[in-house]
Amino acid sequence: MILLTIVIFIPISVWIFQIRNGYVPLVDQWTIKLVEGYAGTPLYYFAFAITQLGSRQFLIPFVLIASVILALIYKHLLPPFIFAGGTLFSYFINGFIKDIIPRERPSIIVAANAVGGSFPSGHAMISMVCYGLLAFFITRKVKVHSISIIIQVSLSLLVFLIGISRFIINAHYLTDVLAGFGIGFILLICYIYLYEKLFPKES
Repeated sequence: MILLTIVIFIPISVWIFQIRNGYVPLVDQWTIKLVEGYAGTPLYYFAFAITQLGSRQFLIPFVLIASVILALIYKHLLPPFIFAGGTLFSYFINGFIKDIIPRERPSIIVAANAVGGSFPSGHAMISMVCYGLLAFFITRKVKVHSISIIIQVSLSLLVFLIGISRFIINAHYLTDVLAGFGIGFILLICYIYLYEKLFPKES
């Protein structure tokens, strides 16, 4: 876990240093031109639709409904508390990081919730935590291994698509998305570790 954290945060730390000193990371210099021609294309509209699955307007009712379902499945309040609380705390962490690392977005898109700070991507970071925790809690109750794999792969793909959609619609730089994935993954592992420490015998 410590080694993984170091591996993830080394490039993120470099990007933070560059952004705070007014430099554009090389990754962004190399990739920003890729999305300039996507506007108005089927790929753009697909990305615009997918990105809504990581928006506050969608996640707030989704988390509430999923929390109730988890409470019914587990017959215990800890899973929904970790799921909803972890998702909410990740939202506040994302806002805190954006406040201390101000970065303008490549473009402002109000309809896609692309306003405010750019680094790291909230859609990528919060979706990683939300859908990652959901996959964790659901698959613990699924007895068929193949179904568990399908759930994990499907939700992992959804997280990836939500994050990369922010780059495709030019709401974030690629480093914003990658940093969101990285920080979100670390938080996800921490929440899972916390749950297993508090409820080690749950299967």
